[in-house]
Amino acid sequence: MATLGSDSDGGDERRRRAAGRSCGTCSHCCTVLRVDELAKAAGRDCVHQRGSAGCGIYETRPSICRGYRCLWLQGGLEDDERPDATGGIVDLEPRGTGVQLGIREIRPGAYDASPALQAIARRYREEMPVRVSDTEDIMNPDRPFRVLLADGIEHRVRGEWSEIYRDGVFIERRRLGWAERWARRLGIAWRARTLRLTGTGGK
Repeated sequence: MATLGSDSDGGDERRRRAAGRSCGTCSHCCTVLRVDELAKAAGRDCVHQRGSAGCGIYETRPSICRGYRCLWLQGGLEDDERPDATGGIVDLEPRGTGVQLGIREIRPGAYDASPALQAIARRYREEMPVRVSDTEDIMNPDRPFRVLLADGIEHRVRGEWSEIYRDGVFIERRRLGWAERWARRLGIAWRARTLRLTGTGGK
């Protein structure tokens, strides 16, 4: 998770919004996040969730739970774009030397069913890549995800192959570049190691 810089454009407005926000009855990060201390894989409901009553171990919750703040909590989204209203957790994520916007669907298909998530993606994709994924079958190395780019370009990635669209029209199918393939394989190896050591999955 990356955080919004305090000196970036609109920083004062974001700080104002963030100061007045709390999770309320939203607990979707409790499903999306991986929590090694609890042997909880990403995408699985936490056993300590109590619905609208919140966390059953709130006072002793792990550090990742204490420190995590989605983009809505940071003031980077509009008031009506809290995750329980949009159907997805939205974060800024490190990507090489820059950042990308990550949209993790709470349930598969949430992005296509959510005008709010689509509007968020449109606002950000001209400035940075927007990665859309779900949290189903996270240990499957070929599980699909989408990358939305500027000028209507979309990459629909499965395994080492990407289908490229412009404004929804198919253009070509292309194998990922060698650097992306190596990064993917390293990520798979790391997630497999994490699973062996902790019994949890990766992001």
